[in-house]
Amino acid sequence: MALIKRDKFYMRKITCCFALAAFFSGCSMPPGRAAQSYAPLTLGDSALSVFYEFDEPLPDSPGVLLRQEPLEQTQSLVGAGVNRRILYSSTDGLGGSDIVPVSGVLYLPPGDAPPDGWPLMAWTHGTVGIADRCAPSWNGRQAQDEEYLNRFLSEGYAVVASDYQGLGTRGTHPYLATRPEAYSNLDGIRAVQRAGFPVSKRVALFGQSQGAGAAIATAAYSQAYAPEIDIVGVIATGPPYFTPAAVKAIERIRQPDKPDSLLGYSFLALTLVQLEQPEFRMHDYVSSLALPIAERVADSCYKDIKAQVHDAKLTYNEAFDKSPSDALTAAFGLMGYPRLDLSPPIFMGTGGKDRDTPPRMQAGLAMGLCKAGSRVLAEFYPELNHREVVLASTVDSMPFLKAAFEGHPIEGNCSSQRFK
Repeated sequence: MALIKRDKFYMRKITCCFALAAFFSGCSMPPGRAAQSYAPLTLGDSALSVFYEFDEPLPDSPGVLLRQEPLEQTQSLVGAGVNRRILYSSTDGLGGSDIVPVSGVLYLPPGDAPPDGWPLMAWTHGTVGIADRCAPSWNGRQAQDEEYLNRFLSEGYAVVASDYQGLGTRGTHPYLATRPEAYSNLDGIRAVQRAGFPVSKRVALFGQSQGAGAAIATAAYSQAYAPEIDIVGVIATGPPYFTPAAVKAIERIRQPDKPDSLLGYSFLALTLVQLEQPEFRMHDYVSSLALPIAERVADSCYKDIKAQVHDAKLTYNEAFDKSPSDALTAAFGLMGYPRLDLSPPIFMGTGGKDRDTPPRMQAGLAMGLCKAGSRVLAEFYPELNHREVVLASTVDSMPFLKAAFEGHPIEGNCSSQRFK
């Protein structure tokens, strides 16, 4: 039996090697084996544990719990009384029809749940990479995220946290594509609500960076995909908003001849372009100097890629022989929100010194939401950066959350001068 498992994992690694070669070098597959059956589907795949391998027939519907197990101590949150790794069915957010397995975690506060269950929150994480081993349910969470989630657990909130499609499970994680993120999140909510865990039927969404965009996308897609889910509010810190104007905002603050610590985001985002355009090859854009680092997106987590970029002191002009802006703009359709007229109220926290998702980008999103009729409570923290705003904003987001769950009216501050 052990030999069978080992062989299966070995074949997954061989498949990933084919994907990596096709993605970066443009080499062809052997005759009779279609290139797209490997490259778009397996970049970033690696063997974790048998928990993530689900070879049984999948259910016909999304949002079904497939299996669960306790997390290891190093993967758990100290503030949780229950730490469970979960695997559930979801809809492929790229194709829109196939059922796929997605992994995640459920954290429950210690003690006895209230009669209606612990009020449920759905956490969507920020950028970790596209490699399976970066999945938070396997790799654990950054210290800041642990502290953040523990604060909500200490207030009596349960947390379900999806890894997202393709992180941990088979297939390439479609980085920054909002529909896969939203479907993964909504079906994680469905799975824990249907499986008998002591959680509420009402749910709040919260996320940071990539996850903030995922939280907003979840509210947007829920109206058509999962209208039965009662979303009371959304907390988003540092959300992205990919429009031509937003790209110009990023380019305005970029210093192309100085070391650029954010290049890792570009390398990861180009993998989504590959999913959208199978003929795309990263080596057509990335320089020979930067390519060895860019290639690591297949097996390294974002923090490691960022460290390599930092150590190499790479500049934007050194990293690219050809600007990737046009290629990335072509993928904006996958990164956008299907609608901005959202039913639940939205809390947005923006750091004035945020370079990852610049304040102008976030202000554009707030303005778009406001103009569409959404109720937005946008708070600006002028001295904070992309990461610092997460914990600091709880002074405002916690009261917002309490009011949302209690059903108090939240009008937001769209009428404020800064959003006109």
